[in-house]
Amino acid sequence: MKEVSLYLHIPFCVKKCDYCDFLSGAYDNDIQKRYAESLCKEIAYMGQQLRSVAVSSIYIGGGTPSWLDASDMGKIMDALHKNFTIGQDAEISMECNPGTVTMEKFSAYRKMGINRLSIGLQSANDDELRLLGRIHSYEQFLRTFDMARKSGFYNLNVDIMTGLPRQTPEKLMHTLEQVIALRPEHVSAYSLIVEEGTPFYDRYKFDAVKQHAGMKTEFLPDEDEEYRLSKMAQSVLIAHGYQQYEISNYAREGYACYHNTVYWRRGDYLGLGIGAASMVSDRRMANVRDIYQYMDLCADKLYSNNIEETENLTSPLWQEVTSLSKKDAMEEFMFLGLRMNAGVTREDFAKCFSCSIESVYGETIKHLRQEALLEVAEGRIFLTDKGMDLSNYALAQFLL
Repeated sequence: MKEVSLYLHIPFCVKKCDYCDFLSGAYDNDIQKRYAESLCKEIAYMGQQLRSVAVSSIYIGGGTPSWLDASDMGKIMDALHKNFTIGQDAEISMECNPGTVTMEKFSAYRKMGINRLSIGLQSANDDELRLLGRIHSYEQFLRTFDMARKSGFYNLNVDIMTGLPRQTPEKLMHTLEQVIALRPEHVSAYSLIVEEGTPFYDRYKFDAVKQHAGMKTEFLPDEDEEYRLSKMAQSVLIAHGYQQYEISNYAREGYACYHNTVYWRRGDYLGLGIGAASMVSDRRMANVRDIYQYMDLCADKLYSNNIEETENLTSPLWQEVTSLSKKDAMEEFMFLGLRMNAGVTREDFAKCFSCSIESVYGETIKHLRQEALLEVAEGRIFLTDKGMDLSNYALAQFLL
């Protein structure tokens, strides 16, 4: 293993948004500090096993990492620099939400080495923000964005959402126009998914069923309306100089999120914190999900003294470990790689699996080309615009 990316999970929020099913919640300050200390222990334990491996990117997600006290985030970043070999040009991203940051926090993040921020907006319409259960207004987002710029952050992502209840083309266009005027380097445009176990599921579960069945809905956009909203976001962002490089992600030239491409290209990444997932050398691992169990295990089981360097990683925090078969790895190579507009290459497939892509997927590729969902050019295999629109169907064809 020549390099690895790191994901750190910070599970704390002021309050959980009504649509969110991520592993996160509101915890008091004592728990936050104890968790930060535990995370530093895990960083030390895993870092000793990978001390000579270069870290190419770090992504701090949640939850709302910016809700954590800056001093605790500083301890976490110090532990990373002490225990891992972080490349000088490594992309170090952190998620933050309006209402949880100050100029002092942003200045502290810059000094810690964080060089990219992802700011959760979701909508520029305050009525939609209230509907989503967000803690901030659009005006608060503007102040947050301005503080980030003034603090020296020149690589900013803004998250927006399509397919919201009662979202009209006019409301989405307003959000797009407001975001584009700010000229962030990157925009992530996600379609709302009504997840079981959330307040949104309780409110809209019957509408979600109708939506997926192609029936007329009451609150959510129906299937055709959802498609039009998604295509509107795509066309407007592209028209204003953003390159779509993945199904939901757009960037100005040179600002595609490197860390995300590691996932889609099946690079090695290590997840740290509760519930964090890893993929190293075709092994998938996942940490325990209970925060109290996690902190107890860190206190009782993690000792970083005399840990030998090894690519055969081990951790008492893992509750799931799966070794991928060659078949599993081939499937992942295709349905993750084809999420990107650039697609996959014959050369990379042959290098990974010691066989040609046509020997495994020749008939599938032929079939999808006939349906105008897939194209082959200059050694690349990639989805067409129609294929991107029907990506769930197209990608499912690569299951062996």
